[in-house]
Amino acid sequence: MKLMHLSDLHIGKRIHGFSMVEDQTYILQQILQIVKEQHPDAVLIAGDLYDKGIPPIEAVQVFDKFLTRLADLNIPVIAISGNHDSPERISFGADLLKGRNVYLSPVYNGRVSTVTLKDSYGLVNIYLLPFLKPATVRHALEEKYRTEEEIDSYQKALEIAIREMNIDKKKRNVLVAHQFVAGAKQCESEELQIGGIDQISVETFEDFDYVALGHLHSPQKVGRDTVRYCGTPLKYSFSEVNQQKSVTLVELSEKGKVEITAIPLQPLRDMRKIKGTYLEITSKPFYESINQQDYIYVTLTDEEDVPDGLQKLRLFYPNLMCMDYDNRRTQSVQEVGATEEVEQKSEMELFEELFELQNNQPMSEVQKDFTKNLIEKLREGGNL
Repeated sequence: MKLMHLSDLHIGKRIHGFSMVEDQTYILQQILQIVKEQHPDAVLIAGDLYDKGIPPIEAVQVFDKFLTRLADLNIPVIAISGNHDSPERISFGADLLKGRNVYLSPVYNGRVSTVTLKDSYGLVNIYLLPFLKPATVRHALEEKYRTEEEIDSYQKALEIAIREMNIDKKKRNVLVAHQFVAGAKQCESEELQIGGIDQISVETFEDFDYVALGHLHSPQKVGRDTVRYCGTPLKYSFSEVNQQKSVTLVELSEKGKVEITAIPLQPLRDMRKIKGTYLEITSKPFYESINQQDYIYVTLTDEEDVPDGLQKLRLFYPNLMCMDYDNRRTQSVQEVGATEEVEQKSEMELFEELFELQNNQPMSEVQKDFTKNLIEKLREGGNL
């Protein structure tokens, strides 16, 4: 059985004010072409279909067209909601869409939807596990686990959710999930959680022949080859400039035998970083040597600031997203609160820095624990 693994489409995303919808439409067309060439038995989409819980109209239209064209190819589509999605909106019309072989994860109520496919080796059970927080599992299973055990962490929440699936270990089982597995590498375009509290042990998934993960944007395996993030189809931060984006093709034969292939994707516009003096990077030989339509991050090495440098550089690089300086001044002065630094830090790290700045001493362990718990409660209540 051949499965195509996608995730983290983030349709409707904007990066530094630039809409990515045109780029996303282009890459989804490319994925459709790969589907036509590879003829998978199903397409798995492991969450973060949209970038916002309430996506803009154009994002909904892009995804609707993509799903429709996949359905026209008579290939089952199996998709779950991620942490950026609204589970209620993703599950809307799910029963109707089953008639077109489109299977969307319902809002979690203690049970997980399963899609069963068949090939010459027998049945393959595919489990649709949407992004879960401890509070979600506690609410869904409060009667059963009220006194038996406390669901107080992401790890326990996932363990219980998987236990409730009653998996037949003798069969081939595939899980589509959207969580952060411990040991995986992160990049700047992902949401950071406080102190890694959302991390799940890879051993949690030991009963599955393949785990199609979403949430982290870099393609990678975690622990074993068959627990895998396929990554985003596009680069969504400049920390990803050296990555080759791809879709993951998974082939299951008899129980225990899985082959994995990455099929590269080529974007409409790439992301790149360039560095040099203003005169160097605006010289004709330099800018003609690269695709000027790419999304660009420029670091100028001039000792003096270039007046209106960003606007002047956009005459050469119209999709210039960011500009900064690397010179004696910037090397000697630490810029507190620089945008790129702040975006890489969790709420906890930012709060610790503020506390130390105001009190001239670091937070105690008691204060850290109290703050972590408070921030997590705010997150679960939707206030962060």
